[in-house]
Amino acid sequence: MEKFIVHGGASLEGSVNISGSKNASLPILAATLLTSEQCVIRRVPDVSDTNYMLQILQNLGAEVERASGTVVIKCEKIHRHDAPYELVRKMRASVCVMGPLLARQNRANVSLPGGCVIGDRPIDLHLRGLSGLGAQVTVEGGNVDLQARFGLEGKTVDMMGKHGATVLGTDNVMMAAVLAKGITIINGAACEPEVVDLADFLNSMGAKISGAGTPRIEIVGVTELGGVDHTVIPDRIEAGTFLVAGAMAAKNKITLRRIRSDHLNSVLQVLEQCGSEIEIEGETITIGKATSPQGANINTEPYPGFPTDMQAQMCSLFAITPGISVVKDTIFPQRFMHASELKRMGADIQVDDGTAVINGVEHLSGAPVMASDLRASAALVLSGLTASGKTEITRVYHIDRGYEHIDDKLAALGAQIDRVPDR
Repeated sequence: MEKFIVHGGASLEGSVNISGSKNASLPILAATLLTSEQCVIRRVPDVSDTNYMLQILQNLGAEVERASGTVVIKCEKIHRHDAPYELVRKMRASVCVMGPLLARQNRANVSLPGGCVIGDRPIDLHLRGLSGLGAQVTVEGGNVDLQARFGLEGKTVDMMGKHGATVLGTDNVMMAAVLAKGITIINGAACEPEVVDLADFLNSMGAKISGAGTPRIEIVGVTELGGVDHTVIPDRIEAGTFLVAGAMAAKNKITLRRIRSDHLNSVLQVLEQCGSEIEIEGETITIGKATSPQGANINTEPYPGFPTDMQAQMCSLFAITPGISVVKDTIFPQRFMHASELKRMGADIQVDDGTAVINGVEHLSGAPVMASDLRASAALVLSGLTASGKTEITRVYHIDRGYEHIDDKLAALGAQIDRVPDR
């Protein structure tokens, strides 16, 4: 176990390269199960979640090579159809092997990953979609067993849930449908850029998918898919996190490279509303600390709305922004574990029924805090940058799940962060 010691009073400047998207990489890696040919995937971030996914693929029989952000996978012989609990429990997104395994092997057996600290996230929509394509679903002993003895058949399925569309559920059904007989229509599909990137990857393999990025996706089944060379889209949540870092602690300005500004519209709009000056040129964004900062009200929503994965970081910004800001998370109302830790640093935050009311204070003070999930850990790092004194953050394995070397990247911008053993 390791922890961060974040030294306050950071004054950031310079540029940083944004890594490939973790949330796009995971289903794309899983999708290599759909072909026996070699796939080359570039800009796969070196984070624990992608490492676990590669372990799952190797456990299933895939040949995997990885070097400098490029992963080469060949799933010529898949000798298993199950993903065991000891691997699945480490990463919730591992359930996205269900769709491609079912399509390739006509069977998949995957352990249920359970809920998480930000609330229960069931896979009932995944199962509803896959059963709509003809899979027989049995849940027993903590495992989900899916069988399609005579293959899958294209149908019209609805993936909309009470909190909106499911991204991984849309991915799972889309991957299963590419080898199904006939035409599949996914209504209520998730519109996130990561879904579009997966569709682009599958189409490059020979799939026939249209409508990705809209609530209605159409898939015409094909008999086989081939290998492909694909570059993963930039990570919009990592980019958003560094944008907030610039808004909180830039000496003058910082520049983000390798970004897709069109994936960040909702975040950029809020930061501009808060007073930050933002310049966009091609694949770069430059942001400076607001000279007249002000608060804002945000509601998390499915894409293209404000992402739930950015609300914790915005709480850190609002904690030191004059005035009152309100953050309502409609996707995961329980996702405010970071609030109590920020209060230990002096933040004035009140949380009730999925809504945080934040009264900005002049400054935060370093304190021992504990990371509860991936984005909460990023919020604590951001607050530690501007706090007085030292902030000790334990359980940083959370941040290593989704941020590629965030301590090194911030250090290159001028921050002082020590990664030390947590004894």
